[in-house]
Amino acid sequence: MLNSDTRAWTEIDLSKISHNVEEVRKLIPSTSKIMAIVKANAYGHGDVACAKELVKCGIDFFGVSSIDEAVNLRENGIKEEILILGYTPPIHFPLLVKYNILQTFVSLEYAQKANAFAKAYDVVIRGHVKVDTGMSRIGIICQDHEYHIDDVVNVYRLPNLDVCGIFSHFSVSDYLDEENKRFTENQIKLFDRVLDDLRHVGIEPGTKHLQNSYGILNYPDLKYDYVRPGLLWMGVTSDDAIEIRTNPDFIPILSWKANVSLVKQIQPGVSVSYGRHFKASETRKVATVAIGYADGFPRCVSNKGYQVLIHGQYAPIIGNVCMDQMMIDITGIEDVKEGDIVTIVGNDGDKQIKIDELSRLANTINNETLCWIASRVPRIYK
Repeated sequence: MLNSDTRAWTEIDLSKISHNVEEVRKLIPSTSKIMAIVKANAYGHGDVACAKELVKCGIDFFGVSSIDEAVNLRENGIKEEILILGYTPPIHFPLLVKYNILQTFVSLEYAQKANAFAKAYDVVIRGHVKVDTGMSRIGIICQDHEYHIDDVVNVYRLPNLDVCGIFSHFSVSDYLDEENKRFTENQIKLFDRVLDDLRHVGIEPGTKHLQNSYGILNYPDLKYDYVRPGLLWMGVTSDDAIEIRTNPDFIPILSWKANVSLVKQIQPGVSVSYGRHFKASETRKVATVAIGYADGFPRCVSNKGYQVLIHGQYAPIIGNVCMDQMMIDITGIEDVKEGDIVTIVGNDGDKQIKIDELSRLANTINNETLCWIASRVPRIYK
């Protein structure tokens, strides 16, 4: 098949999202709902297209990282609740009101700034308060060594805010060794303590959520109002080699492909690409592929044996990955020509390359590898 429209692209199979959402629902209590995390352009998958498909699956809540991501969803027709999971500069507080977006109150001082703005302009800012039970990133510290429940109470009591929810975040829910299990279980205990202490002073906490993707996979029985899957509805985990307590049947929705731009034969002793790290020991057939590190394919996997698929067969990358191109050894693969499709991640015939393979070779996790895929790489929706 010849793709004449672009040199490199991803294909996103939206029809598989509903399957993955149902796999998440099978894991969690029937009383819990799903807040789909679509930050960072849905981890490179395309936030608007995926959010619209998620709405069809019954999703009524989305999590993003910034005001611009939230506004983009609103301006593209997403009417469901949207929570900004991180910091919004106070200069953008008017947008929270204009677009009816929930803001995370990352500290008492930050909440007071939001309250002052809301009072000055006679509006109400809605949001959830974040409590830090062990991540030590953002949120009001509520840990064993330092427990600021008074700050949490004071946020709820600010008169010009509608604090309609509360959450925290796991830091090691993907580790199942005893030490890290104890740490995660203590985070749960601390979060529950905060909820109890709020109720003790007459405050109803509102919408409660704690579990990220690995929190869902390894602690599925927690009965909070929402869970927050990111990668899971995309059909992958951070690394399929990581042990989990459950056995979901996720299907990846993303494939990554590129075109062959040139086929050539090189002679013994000829080197390939920058640095001359590959030298042919015998006559080889080489294809140049129109994708490189500016497209998000990691240069750090150069000369490490990563293989792509072409004509249903594996072909290793040789030499250093360049900014816009890379070379593969197609010796023994018949009839390869300009315009042929190379599968970087995905299926070709009965063979598959998983994003996990690329991430492990790059010494990272799928979250990062997917976010690397550059904006100049078109997303084609099926």
